[in-house]
Amino acid sequence: MKNILKVFLIVSIISINLFAAQEKQIVDEKHIVSNNLNDIEKIEELKQEEEKARLEAEEKQRIEEEKRLAKENKINELKSKIDTIDEKLKDNILLKRYSNYNAYIKISDELADLKKSAKKIGNKTEEQIHHLTNKIRIKENELELISEYKGSPIGSLINPPEIDNYEQISNPFGIINALSYIKKLENNKKEFLSVEKGVREVTNLIEEKLYAYLELYNTDPKTEYKEVINFLDKEKRDFTMVLEIVSTTEEVYTRKIEQVILETKSQISVQIEKIFNIAFIIVVFFVVTLLIKMALKKYYSQNENFYMTNKVINFTLVFFVLIVVLFSYIDNVSYIVTILGFASAGIAIALKDWFMSIFGWLVIVTSGSIHVGDRIKVTRDGQQVVGDVLDISLFKITIREDITLTSYTVNRRTGRIFFIPNNYIFSEMIANYTHSGLRTVWDGIDITITFDSNYKKAQHIAKEILKHYSKGYTDITRKQLSKMRSKYQLRATGVEPRVYTFVEPYGIVISAWYLTNSYSALVLRSTMSPEILEAFMKEDDITIAYPTQTVNVGKGSENLRTPPPDLPEV
Repeated sequence: MKNILKVFLIVSIISINLFAAQEKQIVDEKHIVSNNLNDIEKIEELKQEEEKARLEAEEKQRIEEEKRLAKENKINELKSKIDTIDEKLKDNILLKRYSNYNAYIKISDELADLKKSAKKIGNKTEEQIHHLTNKIRIKENELELISEYKGSPIGSLINPPEIDNYEQISNPFGIINALSYIKKLENNKKEFLSVEKGVREVTNLIEEKLYAYLELYNTDPKTEYKEVINFLDKEKRDFTMVLEIVSTTEEVYTRKIEQVILETKSQISVQIEKIFNIAFIIVVFFVVTLLIKMALKKYYSQNENFYMTNKVINFTLVFFVLIVVLFSYIDNVSYIVTILGFASAGIAIALKDWFMSIFGWLVIVTSGSIHVGDRIKVTRDGQQVVGDVLDISLFKITIREDITLTSYTVNRRTGRIFFIPNNYIFSEMIANYTHSGLRTVWDGIDITITFDSNYKKAQHIAKEILKHYSKGYTDITRKQLSKMRSKYQLRATGVEPRVYTFVEPYGIVISAWYLTNSYSALVLRSTMSPEILEAFMKEDDITIAYPTQTVNVGKGSENLRTPPPDLPEV
């Protein structure tokens, strides 16, 4: 029993020891595992810290890169902006003038230094003194060339155009000059406004460029940027000063121009009102004159006195119109005598022919001696021209030559256009074939018969033929002459055909005269001449004479005549 107990105890103890050892091993293994887990966590933590550090480094590097890129982009953007501003300022006339202003300051400083150096003669040689003097003279000449930029960054543009003093408008012609003057003032105002606008634009661009360089310098501080900033700052201050001056001057200048324009327009309004008043007075004169003429025409109709009365009324009207115009625009009437004296002398000497032509035109128009459409004859230096009046201008009469007796007997050509100066009416002969509605002229046909012909029968035959062909023209002429008595003093004149007989060396001349159309005299002449010739040749006791010699052989000899055969009809 005891042995069993011992064995049991031993087994129990061994079991317990084994169990304890096993438990210890398990604990040891757990401890080892626990240590390994801690190590792994530490490693993980280290890895995480390294990764975090790496990520932070990369983030920092990325941020730095972004900052660098942003800086470069900003620099490029600012440079691009500066380039754009420079492109706008390229070839700007105000900046060109500003460069001349800077040149003036620079040359002035150099000249001052040279003058100071010239005062310190010291041990200088004559050659050095001469060289220095030449330099001073050259600098003074340079300053004189750009003297307008003394104290003005833009030169003379800082001053507005001068406003010329305009004289009072005293006549209608002054209105045209006044309108031109107003236009000139408005252009001057626009010109100075454009200067002010240009200065303002340049100032704004310089200010933008200055701010751009300041940002560029803050972004990328460089010495060259600082120098540009200093120059731009001075340029901005100068142009700001110019802008203030120009703006103030522009306001005053604009008000002054507006005042002058208003005063000028007021004078124009006065002159226009004066013109309308004068025109109204002249229209009243014309209406009164027309009424007087209409009233007098009832009493002087078909009477020669109406012509002279009409002339007197027209002259009186012109006289009063001239008086109204002269007293309206001439304050001192004595000036008229002086002006007319000098004008007359100048015209008489320099423009004699023109003046006489104008005066001749006035005479033609007022007298009514020649009208467009009249047939006239002009004689000049032996040249004779007959034609119809095409036009009467201020200096000449234009006529077209027609086929007439003159062209048949004298010129042997026709159809030409002649220009007759109006002053010829004072020195040359001008005949009007159709004056005052008279459209007929006397034309004559001369036929010579022998001394032994029956001239009385010839006269009768010729007269009958004339009456037959010219009857219509005779009646027309009678009526026309009756109308002309209202304008001219005409005695009773016959209009019937006339036949005259003259004894000439080679026979008896039967001169037959008749009235014919002024425009076609040759037509009737060429019609009647064969008729008269044929009628004479039919008579045995009428013989046509021509240069011949008669030889009487013996007593009882007869002068035989054989009539020519009849010509075939055309």
